[in-house]
Amino acid sequence: MPLSPEVLERLKAHSTPTVCNAIEEFKVRPRNRGFMGPGLRCIYPELPSMVGYAATAAISAAQPDTGRRGPSRAEFWDYVLTVPAPRVIVIQDLDPTPVGSYWGEVQANIHRALGCVGAVTNGGVRDVDEVYALDFHFFASCLLVSHAYVHLVDFGGTVAVAGLEVSSGDLLHGDKHGVTTIPEEIAPRMDEAVARVAEREQRIFNACRAEPFDLERLKRLYS
Repeated sequence: MPLSPEVLERLKAHSTPTVCNAIEEFKVRPRNRGFMGPGLRCIYPELPSMVGYAATAAISAAQPDTGRRGPSRAEFWDYVLTVPAPRVIVIQDLDPTPVGSYWGEVQANIHRALGCVGAVTNGGVRDVDEVYALDFHFFASCLLVSHAYVHLVDFGGTVAVAGLEVSSGDLLHGDKHGVTTIPEEIAPRMDEAVARVAEREQRIFNACRAEPFDLERLKRLYS
């Protein structure tokens, strides 16, 4: 079941590193799993945190879609609407080196109308000034100038982007630091975990700022 709008808004109030710290409190996954790696760029670091459910697809742009008919854009849009809102499009670019961008001003406008708040891809994006004006998030590996032969190969399955497998319906959180998934079973309890982490960190900050500074006190708190 999708989370309530109130829970989603509370998640948006936190940074993605804070969310990752809070997830660690629940011990539901290894600490080195569940987030995208450094090959991903946040194109608009000034925007607030992005929270939404993943609608997934795979694309290619290096060659025309010959020999088989890939899914149409219209079919993909119908699928996107089956994912709970707010939605984040997660696209795996299957080309060894990105050459053509699926994402630009046209697709951002279309997907924004479909209730999407951003796009995440290991490929490239373009029209970044025009899309910024839409408050639509872009996370990508690079900027590109052309769409080349870009076409959909598949949608709705599990994709791999920047070292993370994402399945349709996964809950994502992203900001200028990167993108992580949030295990949905703990999402309603993230506020309490964030508060616990913040309380521990504040005790350390207070010890560091105390006059005179007491290293032994800091060691006790840190341990």
